Amino acid sequence: MGPGPRTLELFYDVLSPYSWMAFEVLCRYKNIWNVSLQLQPTLIAGIMRDSGNQPPAMLPRKALYMRSDIRLLSQHLQVPLHFPKDFFSVILKKGSLTAMRFLTAVKMEHPEMLEKVSRELWMRIWSQDEDITEPPSILAAAEKAGMSIGQAQELLERVSTPQVKNKLKETTDTACKYGAFGLPITVTHLDDETHMLFGSDRMELLAYLLGEKWMGPVPPAVNARL
Repeated sequence: MGPGPRTLELFYDVLSPYSWMAFEVLCRYKNIWNVSLQLQPTLIAGIMRDSGNQPPAMLPRKALYMRSDIRLLSQHLQVPLHFPKDFFSVILKKGSLTAMRFLTAVKMEHPEMLEKVSRELWMRIWSQDEDITEPPSILAAAEKAGMSIGQAQELLERVSTPQVKNKLKETTDTACKYGAFGLPITVTHLDDETHMLFGSDRMELLAYLLGEKWMGPVPPAVNARL
């Protein structure tokens, strides 16, 4: 038998389009690279506060570049990203606190559903221009992911409990301790070393660390299914 899977942690927030890109690429490669992908719902607002960073959209030139960058990357990575019409309201005013608490509750109670529910929340905000701050929208995403309305409603009722709040804060604090100043970050645990990689464009470097082959954002085995 070969070695067991190496552990990768992906710290992400569905408010972050670059988190979605990293998420999809890692989901495509996790079996190819024999890694255990641990999804870590994290609050990007907490990362920004702790690090003193600001969203790139706060700087006009960065905001303009970001639109072009995301458009090209969505084509290259085959992730259906589209800017919300009211970008500043969605990203800078409404935020993602309830959605990330909901995902935290999903991980705590139904971890097998976390990947699918996360993807559906990204789809709503970054592909369908839907609100993710309202309970009906969160419930719709959970149902689309395959969760029963009863399960989703029960989890939604738990988002304001101390257990869920504290778990999201704990995960966010852990990302900060790894050195996060934004999201996504991918943390690799190899032998006695830990490596933190920021962004969605460090996959070749991740492959190098793992001693694996990088075959582009859509590896052949996955591309055949798309």
